Amino acid sequence: MKFTFSNIILIFFSNILCAQIQSNVSWSVVPNPFNENEEISVKIKGLDPSKWSTNDIYLWTWFFDSSDNEVNSNVNWNGQWNNSKESMKMTKNNDGSFSYEFIPNELFQYNGIGKIGVLAKARDGTGDKKTPDHFFEVGKFDITINSPITNPFILSKDKTVNISVTSSIELNYTLKKNENDILSELTNTKNFIFKIKGSKSNETAYEINESTSFNLLCEDPNDKSNFKLLKFEIILEPEISSKSPPLDLNDGLNYIDDDSSIIYLQLNAPQKDFVYVLGNFNDFSRSKTFLMHKNPETGKFWIMLENLVPKEDYIYQYEVFSKNPVENSPNIVRVADPFSKTIVSEFDDSQIPQKTYPDIINIPTGQRGEYTYFNTTNNPYQWKVKNFKKPKKDDLIIYEILIRDFDKDRNFQDLIDRIEYFKDLNINAIQLMPVMEFEGNESWGYNTSYHMSLDKFYGTKNKLKEFIDLCHDNGIAIILDLAINHSFGRNPLVRMWMNDPDNNGWGEPSSENPYFNSFPMHTYSVGYDFNHQSSFTQDYTKDVLKYWIKEFNIDGIRWDLTKGFTQNCSQNDYKCTDSYQQDRVDVLKMYADYSWFLDPNHYVIFEHLGSDEEEKEWANYRIDEGKGVMLWGKMTSQFNQLTMGFKENSSISRLDHKSRGFLNKRLIAYAESHDEERLMFKNINYGNSSNSNHDVKNLKTSLLRMKALGSIFLLTPGPKMIWHFSEMGFENSIYTCENGNFGGEDCKLDTKPQPQWDSNWPELNIRKEVFDNWKKIIDLKINEPVFEGDFNLTVHSNDLLIPEIQIWNKEIKNDSLKYVYVVSNFNVISKTIKPNLPIDGKWKNLLTDQFIDYNSNYEINLDAGSSIILGNYKNCGLLDFDSDGIGDVCDDDDDN
Repeated sequence: MKFTFSNIILIFFSNILCAQIQSNVSWSVVPNPFNENEEISVKIKGLDPSKWSTNDIYLWTWFFDSSDNEVNSNVNWNGQWNNSKESMKMTKNNDGSFSYEFIPNELFQYNGIGKIGVLAKARDGTGDKKTPDHFFEVGKFDITINSPITNPFILSKDKTVNISVTSSIELNYTLKKNENDILSELTNTKNFIFKIKGSKSNETAYEINESTSFNLLCEDPNDKSNFKLLKFEIILEPEISSKSPPLDLNDGLNYIDDDSSIIYLQLNAPQKDFVYVLGNFNDFSRSKTFLMHKNPETGKFWIMLENLVPKEDYIYQYEVFSKNPVENSPNIVRVADPFSKTIVSEFDDSQIPQKTYPDIINIPTGQRGEYTYFNTTNNPYQWKVKNFKKPKKDDLIIYEILIRDFDKDRNFQDLIDRIEYFKDLNINAIQLMPVMEFEGNESWGYNTSYHMSLDKFYGTKNKLKEFIDLCHDNGIAIILDLAINHSFGRNPLVRMWMNDPDNNGWGEPSSENPYFNSFPMHTYSVGYDFNHQSSFTQDYTKDVLKYWIKEFNIDGIRWDLTKGFTQNCSQNDYKCTDSYQQDRVDVLKMYADYSWFLDPNHYVIFEHLGSDEEEKEWANYRIDEGKGVMLWGKMTSQFNQLTMGFKENSSISRLDHKSRGFLNKRLIAYAESHDEERLMFKNINYGNSSNSNHDVKNLKTSLLRMKALGSIFLLTPGPKMIWHFSEMGFENSIYTCENGNFGGEDCKLDTKPQPQWDSNWPELNIRKEVFDNWKKIIDLKINEPVFEGDFNLTVHSNDLLIPEIQIWNKEIKNDSLKYVYVVSNFNVISKTIKPNLPIDGKWKNLLTDQFIDYNSNYEINLDAGSSIILGNYKNCGLLDFDSDGIGDVCDDDDDN
């Protein structure tokens, strides 16, 4: 399918990439050829609607003008992509084909149609429920445009250009200026030519002093209904002012003070020739007053907007011109500011609830696309917590959240309203999946289009700041997920340099693009691949970091898919992408350095999931300064084998950062994340059911086993991450559809049902029991210094289902907790455990507060799916540590 700019937002990018379309179909039209005012019947054969689980097929159609430019009409004949209009349903014929009859200029309400695009689809159009695009030419004669080669055409003042066409039959031609003044008339000829010159040209031709539109009517002299109307726009190149701005400017919008009638804009657009600013302050019209200056020192475009009304809402776009773009790239592109802090979108805003983002400014009729929004009054948020002390990296318990699926209103206010839930769980960090402006509203956010603009679907900037402030006031750090290895077609940094001959936002970055590769340089790419060896991309990335850290007091950034930060590989070479790449190591260290320059205690987190050789370069980087990059440590498969009760592939030895060559605790291990299947789903559907008295497929049994997971997973020293509602044993599959059914890969990105706030959620009391268990474990982990010490993780080769941890801290003195022993039994039968504690005497069960008297003969009968956590008690206040770090002396005081 040829995706128009407005189509893109209607389809999740993963569905586009995974689509399995029905390609063995054929189209026909009767009559053929046809004019735009004739009724036509389009027919498709070879389509099997049962593959889409439907009997009904709908036509989706669009059109181009006679100059082959796609027309973005305000008329909606199709309906919505996920809900076609009933009037567009095709008729099923006796031969199994489907057909649809219409008169083109009546359906489209447009005269001068040159080409029609069609596809067939299911009514909802999700996933692969569509055919490839097909096109029909309109008109009973062919016109070849010889010149100009681009439309619009940029004419230098000292140059000329011909409007030149050739027809397949003899025609009458009438050329008009601005639809009124007749400039030329020719009759009964196949060829038409008319020369136009700029005001400084000495040649003999029709002179223009300003940008001008020309209309060429091509009529069949024997049939006036058989015609084509060609439109040509000649842009007269303006004279650009080359001068420096009166003050240092940042890229994007620059306020002079908090309540100003003057705003400065700056755009970095290398290889572009001139730029106009169009907005509601100038009726979106091109004029010399709003032609941007060019800084001779930096090459950047800039302009001062003055006489703005205080406290007024404004929107603007850049109209960017290139006289000689590379082949297949348009010479005019209209885009919002790449450095926008708020975007107004024709595509998404109508679906955003008023209570989430009140009073979104409307885009005037006739204006298309996305715009940068600003208000002349810059009201900064008044922070309550100005010197937040971040939790130690070793102590982090990070709670990952997709705001869309967290609570019913899907916004920041939901998070604010649930602060007591976070506090009760005792977590000390929250990681938000991408909140930067992404394409569409129903998304995970990894299709980011504007990296400095907050997506309005989640709320306002001040509402996010209020949530951050509230979290900081309660000791909770905030980490943002940043997808800056790729972007998609709405991103202005893609669109300004794009192989996109139809200028509709669907192509790939051109060879001129200073930010993006034309083709991915790694194997895991989605969308368009940033070139992080480019100084332009590096500067942009640093500006993104600075904005979120300084403007929003963000405590950390989780960098998505860092494997994509290399320029050394190709999209088909997995071995290269997965192996050590020095350019990737170096550029990511540079970004880490910049983050720490802005905030010395900033959390730098990479989702790399790569080789130890490469990851330890970052984990050990500047570790002697207390820094070091934290790495995502995926342990889903191993932990799920344990929770299901299977020995195979269940070793969790990689839970130990030392096993990966990390010098300190910089491994953020997790059992679940947004990208992995839920443990409980697999427990219930595939768990070990060999013991009828402990059947893992039983919901209650499976939930109780999550306690054993919490003990081993959370108490292994080092930072950890929890995917939201793991602590409640959430069992809905990652592939659950919005309606609650299991739908496979097509539903992976769907909005999920929210049983977590339902008082009728099955086994809710057991879920609360798991929650209470985890909250106590988290409290131990965060507040007891013993977990900042050393540890041994033991995975017994003869029984992988009974992992043990010994944890101690030699720096702790007196009667404090300084030695902890943890063991979990993931078997489906009870097991007798002989704990290996360093000293005899009284030990405390840290979950139940009960005591045991330990000696070398002590044994524990550990039920299936349970665990025990033991810590030294008062009588071990004199616990000493030998050179191996194990205590060997204990006081005999019996006081309990």
